[in-house]
Amino acid sequence: MAAAPDLLPRLAAFARLLHDAGLDAGPGRLTTATRALGQIDIRDSAAFRDTLRACFVSRRDELALFEAAFDIFWAPPDPRLSAGAIPGRNRPLPLPPERARAWLQALGLNRSQMPQQSEEAVPPESSGYSAEELLRQKDFEAMTWQETEQVKRLLQQAPWRIAERRTRRLRGAKGGQVDLRRTARHSIRSSGELVRLFRRQPRLRRRPLVLLCDVSGSMERYSRLLLIFAHAVARREDVETFVFSTRLTRITRLLRRREIDRALTEVGKRVHDFSGGTRIGEALAEFNRRWARRVLGHGAVTIIVSDGWDRGDPEQLGVELERLRRMSHRLIWLNPLLGSEGYEPVTRGMAAALPHTDDFLAAHNVQALNELGELLAGLDKRRPVRR
Repeated sequence: MAAAPDLLPRLAAFARLLHDAGLDAGPGRLTTATRALGQIDIRDSAAFRDTLRACFVSRRDELALFEAAFDIFWAPPDPRLSAGAIPGRNRPLPLPPERARAWLQALGLNRSQMPQQSEEAVPPESSGYSAEELLRQKDFEAMTWQETEQVKRLLQQAPWRIAERRTRRLRGAKGGQVDLRRTARHSIRSSGELVRLFRRQPRLRRRPLVLLCDVSGSMERYSRLLLIFAHAVARREDVETFVFSTRLTRITRLLRRREIDRALTEVGKRVHDFSGGTRIGEALAEFNRRWARRVLGHGAVTIIVSDGWDRGDPEQLGVELERLRRMSHRLIWLNPLLGSEGYEPVTRGMAAALPHTDDFLAAHNVQALNELGELLAGLDKRRPVRR
């Protein structure tokens, strides 16, 4: 038994809306949904919603987008509520402006009914805070398309700067130890008289930065903005960037492109396991085996960005992290979930990782990334005391 013929065009349009919002709603899932609706009473609204949810949602983080899209498309909510709002969670759909206007017209909704399409993503003033300050404190996961574009500009303009380290090479200076060779060479010109003492100090260079970013399914809502952050840092600093899900991929050269959108497009073509499973231990083992000796010299700082959801062996993760920690000047773990109220790092991955990290920080908004920048700029010349 198949779904009613007059329902099929509407179902296909709903699949297009889900696709525009970022969900996987291709022909295969549409076919599955059509067959599934044929097995239920489509007049039962609860069963109808549950069936479509089961067909189009494959990850927990996709639930909010599906519910917002369903309310807008199939059952516009009470006019007193924002269209697409979830009770208790006023979350809009992240649609680009041109697609939003098309859907507004197609669904016969007023512009005021879809909050994600307002001309200003953030109010100019609120409780004494500027729009930019509010945007810096907003969680990446709850941002609209317009806010994401504003954050991209903020990250690109941020003055990222990594702390310097002393090298073995020396340079001339006003203070420091006496440069005997240069002083003696200069004294020859004055018949052996020591007219002037030359001094020298170690040269200073920025510490290299190595970024390992999780792009698995659970990190999907954060991956794009974190890669924009990596691109912004790479334009100013010596950065090696890798992404991992089920395997490790080096994207350093791709992020050196000047245009961020083109760089991210190339990353999407190169990385074939976006939004897949997560095997952090195996990815770190490959990094330690193939890349560590090449990129972790000269007092490099290593940053791992992941929520800690891991399908791999936690013992392997602990072993590889300990190796990575020994080779790094500092090992920092960024977790976007740390900024959520009530979050506790109790997953297997985070429980195995925490004993081997020097810093455990949030990465859920611009303010958290700014705090990371302050930490990197103020790193000590010596390694932190590790117990």
